[in-house]
Amino acid sequence: MGGGATGIGHATAVHLVRAGYHVVITGRNEAVLREAAARLGQGAGQAVDYLVSDVAEPDAAAASVSEVEQRHGGLDVLVLNAGGPPPGRILEVSDEQWQSSFGLLLLGPLRMARQALPGMAARGFGRVVFVTSTAVRQPQPDLAASVVLRSAVTAAAKLLSLDFAAHGVTVNCVAPGPTATERRRQILTSRAQATGRSYDDVDAQDAASVPARRAGHPEEIGAAVAFLVSADAGYVNGTVLTVDGGRTETI
Repeated sequence: MGGGATGIGHATAVHLVRAGYHVVITGRNEAVLREAAARLGQGAGQAVDYLVSDVAEPDAAAASVSEVEQRHGGLDVLVLNAGGPPPGRILEVSDEQWQSSFGLLLLGPLRMARQALPGMAARGFGRVVFVTSTAVRQPQPDLAASVVLRSAVTAAAKLLSLDFAAHGVTVNCVAPGPTATERRRQILTSRAQATGRSYDDVDAQDAASVPARRAGHPEEIGAAVAFLVSADAGYVNGTVLTVDGGRTETI
């Protein structure tokens, strides 16, 4: 469970723990992970494991999957969730930002999938979910790196879904819309600074663009992920489940 200590990742971990999964949360900050794992375990009455890992590091995927298999005997569910890159319009993103965002959002998750999917297929069951963004389907100009790279992630997930479905493995995406996380606060703060408006004004405008007239709760995104990794979703494969209160305008 990538990024399982905070935000959407943590909310997803809550759902999976409640459903009886043996959950391993990952991230870069050991102190935050340890605290989150303890909190998750207390709420569920069972131990929750954690693993310090930076998905953008070249050797992280092999080491992480190997460690999880040694501790728990196998990996049946992989939730690929990573924080978004800094806001910026398409020509404002520097080469260095493109490279670091590429490793975080696309190359790192693909390495994880490469390590995990063959074992899932051999065992006859597996679930992979990429947490992306509705910006893939309705691009937001000030989130250029996220739009470009999460679009590539969506295409990669589709290709992966074709290769392993006959072996009981599904690969899907969950695309959140505006969600009440620290990531959303960062984006709206950047917009407020760029336009000279107050944060509250930008926040209200963003919420008004959603037919539900509010930002989503991380728990609502986590519920969508929990469905896709369940046995009940065995015939849902290669799709994008949008969770955005109706904001995406395409059919």
